[in-house]
Amino acid sequence: MGAWQQGQMLELTIDNLSNRGDGVGRWEDRVVFVADTAPGDRVRSRLTRLKTTHGFGKLLKVLAPSALRVRPACIVADKCGGCQWQHVAYGAQLAAKRQQIIDALRRVGELTDLPESLVAPVLADRPLAYRNKVTYPLARASDGTVKAGYYRKGSHQLINLNQCPVQDERLNPLLANLKRDIQRRGWSIYQETQHRGKLRHLSFRIGHHTGQILLTLVSTEPLDDLESQAQEWLAAYPEMVGVCLNLNPAKTNAIFGPQTRCVAGQPYLEESFAGLRFQIRSTTFFQVNTVQAERLVQLMLTELNLQGTETVVDVYCGVGTLTLPLAQRVARCIGIESQPEAVAQAKQNAVLNGLQNTNFYVGKAETPLAELLAGGIRPDIVMLDPPRKGCDPAVLEALLQLKPGRIAYMSCNPATLARDLKHLCGAGGYRLTKVQPADFFPQTAHVECVAFLIA
Repeated sequence: MGAWQQGQMLELTIDNLSNRGDGVGRWEDRVVFVADTAPGDRVRSRLTRLKTTHGFGKLLKVLAPSALRVRPACIVADKCGGCQWQHVAYGAQLAAKRQQIIDALRRVGELTDLPESLVAPVLADRPLAYRNKVTYPLARASDGTVKAGYYRKGSHQLINLNQCPVQDERLNPLLANLKRDIQRRGWSIYQETQHRGKLRHLSFRIGHHTGQILLTLVSTEPLDDLESQAQEWLAAYPEMVGVCLNLNPAKTNAIFGPQTRCVAGQPYLEESFAGLRFQIRSTTFFQVNTVQAERLVQLMLTELNLQGTETVVDVYCGVGTLTLPLAQRVARCIGIESQPEAVAQAKQNAVLNGLQNTNFYVGKAETPLAELLAGGIRPDIVMLDPPRKGCDPAVLEALLQLKPGRIAYMSCNPATLARDLKHLCGAGGYRLTKVQPADFFPQTAHVECVAFLIA
């Protein structure tokens, strides 16, 4: 085994892409992760961080570019930390995401005999202009002007943007103008290191189908003359239906604080989703890729082959994104969610759509599940859509007590999905029948998927 030291220069061929977004190469018997590379690249890199069996390198030069390397759509793609893969051909991105899921199921889930055919090709749509929500941190430039954008890779240094190729293109005209108005108002900009100043973030939401825009300013405290400025924005941008202020005075990396009020217009936008009407507020969780979410919901409805007689429980239901489309096709749909605000919105969205066969419960998922069991309710299908950390063990145990005939598990993290499937398919006795990936986040290493299981 050769020398292995920090600062060492290596020439590598990149073989594939990691689930962190880095290119993966090998030097002797060690793995080296190099950001900003594409499969097939021959590169020179410098080792920056070492472990016993692997290391991390900084790209110094592409010696021979891969056929899978493309020109990024964004002029700051080499600096901005928002995307990792704008330099990688889209087909190669999709292949890497599918492989990421297969590897997680085999390694973490210990489904060693998993046939690759069980993981379907990745559902894909538009690789750019897909985001219906963007949130920009703010800063002051050295000349005193207001900056907004994303952080430079591996830092909190802001890369100033006036547009972004992955956000809905209808949002692009707004950012430069709003920065100018903020400058004119003289509002102080939050300084993270000193924990001083007021205005922290600008957050935009847009209804993909309706075109309605909701603007939210995040500040440590109220802003002078905000009501006047909000009215100016509503007059200048007819598609903007509301301006909100979220107060976040805490010294934290969390974007939103606990309080949001509507300053002008309405506190929500309306969106059409899967043929239903939804009201979506500033801090509501809603999938950022509307088209892909609709496609995945439609696939789930087809795969589940609903007969109209089923009782369905939707765990981690949010504002009813899955619950309500399912409720149109089944006898009864029960949603469970820990956030009271989300449940209130789910109930409102059910009323908006005239759905009377839904019930929603607030609480940590395992508690309402246990109450359903105690009440004699045996769901035919349970839907799961947990956060990135996956399901708590107590949720999985409660689920095994309920023992539904079918489970559909939607996940944004293949590793925690695989961990939970190991439990469900092991002690739980379930059988995995299909995994459908969907590319909700093109140009990044993130992948969404839904796994279907039967008892």
